[in-house]
Amino acid sequence: MDECAAQRQRLSEEFQSNRRVFLALGDETRQQILIALLENEKIGMRVPEITSRTHLSRPAVSHHLQILKDAGLIRMHRAGTRNFYYVDADGSCWSGLKALVDHVDRVARSAAANAYPRLREDEAP
Repeated sequence: MDECAAQRQRLSEEFQSNRRVFLALGDETRQQILIALLENEKIGMRVPEITSRTHLSRPAVSHHLQILKDAGLIRMHRAGTRNFYYVDADGSCWSGLKALVDHVDRVARSAAANAYPRLREDEAP
């Protein structure tokens, strides 16, 4: 396998390992929830607060929070019977995304420097 093919294979594997994060971030509703969490003055929001900020139903908010939590983008802490959700600043998902973007940048720059062939729009691969 040549170096270019090996790079593409490694990128493919990195995309696969970040798939849950991309799926979670790819939804506009979940983006709204993340923005609400980030813009909140306090660290952590309860479901009713998120519901009022996003105008979603409580079950919808809970569903989207679970997806964000499963992807490692947010965490929850309990205070008595109350659950507070917040963006996970220590999450490995963020460093994984950064590593992927940095890798894509390195591969793209290398391809450009090595005059990677480009197809014209009218050419079929």
